[in-house]
Amino acid sequence: MGFWLFKPEATADLTQVYAIIPFLNVLFTYGLETSYFRFAQTVDRDKLYNTLTFSIIGTTIVFTIALLIFQEDLVKLFELRDHPEYITWMIGILFFDTLAVLPLAKLRLEERPRKYAFVNVATIMLNIALVIFFLFVARNMQVLNPNSIWSIIYQPDVGVGYFIIANLIASAVSLLFLYKEFSTFKWIFDKQVWKDVLIYSYPLLIVGFGGMINEMLSRVMYRKVLHLPEAVEKTDLGIFGANYKLAVLVTIFIQIFRLAAEPFFFNQSQKDDARRTYARVMKFFVIACCFMFLFVALFLNVWGELIGAKFEEYKEGLHIVPILAMGSVFLGIYYNLSIWYKLTNKTMFGAYITIAGAVLTVLLNFWWIPIFRYAGAAWATFACYAFMMVVSYLQGQKHYPIPYPWKKLLAYLVIVSLIYLVQYVIIKFTPAWDILHLTTGVILLGGFTAFLVKIEKKEFGRLPYVGRFIRI
Repeated sequence: MGFWLFKPEATADLTQVYAIIPFLNVLFTYGLETSYFRFAQTVDRDKLYNTLTFSIIGTTIVFTIALLIFQEDLVKLFELRDHPEYITWMIGILFFDTLAVLPLAKLRLEERPRKYAFVNVATIMLNIALVIFFLFVARNMQVLNPNSIWSIIYQPDVGVGYFIIANLIASAVSLLFLYKEFSTFKWIFDKQVWKDVLIYSYPLLIVGFGGMINEMLSRVMYRKVLHLPEAVEKTDLGIFGANYKLAVLVTIFIQIFRLAAEPFFFNQSQKDDARRTYARVMKFFVIACCFMFLFVALFLNVWGELIGAKFEEYKEGLHIVPILAMGSVFLGIYYNLSIWYKLTNKTMFGAYITIAGAVLTVLLNFWWIPIFRYAGAAWATFACYAFMMVVSYLQGQKHYPIPYPWKKLLAYLVIVSLIYLVQYVIIKFTPAWDILHLTTGVILLGGFTAFLVKIEKKEFGRLPYVGRFIRI
């Protein structure tokens, strides 16, 4: 919310910090979450949980101390000299978020969705509430009473830094919500289990780093390859970051799905019809992603009014949103496909695919950002995820064949892309008719819904709740 109070150039450092955090999250967790789900099928769960929690507590302390020691070097490396305190706050977020990983994974494995949802929703709501408090309540009170205690609570120089502070506080409080899960931990360490887990998980560390390179590197390296005046670079990065957040609506859905799907896939792996189940899940996943894509892409004018309410500059980057949104769909499909190398213990294949994707991302960003600026970064992301999706599918069918209805799924992706292009043409030739654009968006979305219901009538009819409204 308060994000729109600031000009694009003022948010560049914030965008930079939130591009760094996922990279370091991968290092701090080193694949233990996925390994926990995998080994929970064969190892005593209490022994496994205690061993991995013991490991992650120790490494989190070591990594945190190391980052604090080299804090000044990080400030120079990521060009945050104007706000070196961002690095300190970022390290705090990493510390608390990492300690929460295994307790949250325990909730997912034990199928306790209410507690899991409560912790995550409460943390998000607290984060939002703190942002509102700092940037609206405390900010206004400080302006009205500059010599009061509000001048301590809100300091104008911090600015967008209050987003990071709010995140830090919310991450710390989330550990209090997980008190019961922490209380079950005992200082028990099984060396053999730990070795087996690390052998399985170290390729996942490579996968994680490569994934973050693919997802975040464009923002980290943007100013290093653009070579324009600093003010222009910061403005560009702020616009890019703001519009990236719209595509994140698709990414959020994918992350929610992934959180639920990973333990589910491992639990299903022992059943005879597991592969058919994976294929069916993929179909529903792609259908849901198609709706998410259309929801974002067909109503770009609405989103443009939202992000451009305070500063019109943000609307300049709207054209990259559908590119990033479809790229996110490809990434979600890749996550689904990746179950083959996790189940077959061929995690190095995941590392190879991700490394190849990361190399492609770096090369395309170096090539396209100086030419097309943030549009080049968006297309690089799109190309990388498309590449990883295709390669993972081809390799997966060799090592762990799953009967995905790929022709039908590909057709759905092409259809929603064509639907967006129709809306794009309408907007192009009627630029001032916002009511028309909203109407055509609703009609096109409704038309796709009717088409899908007709094609997938039998499939929808077998679903709980939904099926009662569809006559087969």
